[in-house]
Amino acid sequence: MGLFTKTKKSAGGGSSSGGKNTEAKQMAVATPASTSPSMGRDISTILKHARITEKASMHQAGGVYTFDIARAATKRDVIQAVRALYAVTPRTVRIVTVPTKVRRNARTGKLGMTGGGKKAYVYLKKGETITF
Repeated sequence: MGLFTKTKKSAGGGSSSGGKNTEAKQMAVATPASTSPSMGRDISTILKHARITEKASMHQAGGVYTFDIARAATKRDVIQAVRALYAVTPRTVRIVTVPTKVRRNARTGKLGMTGGGKKAYVYLKKGETITF
């Protein structure tokens, strides 16, 4: 990461204290605002996609939306992602771990594993909606 450690000299040849301020400004510009400090990656990767099931469709009438999320995502990451992508503020978020399951292939008879992962229930304030 040698690119971000070097400071650029200004044309005016400012003093040593001025160089520290420009270095701090350059470091602030170098880190994108859309990354979450706990995940260390882009907010758009936190929400994989909306979970469209019969149960999730029934919850949408009450203002609860269900998303499949990244395994390392936290509640705060989900709140930031929903604010950024859908421009609504969640009232609360609940995260559920979806377990992996053993399933048998009907054609070959061999056993396999389902994916598993995490899903998030996002509760919105009354009157706010998300369109998919």
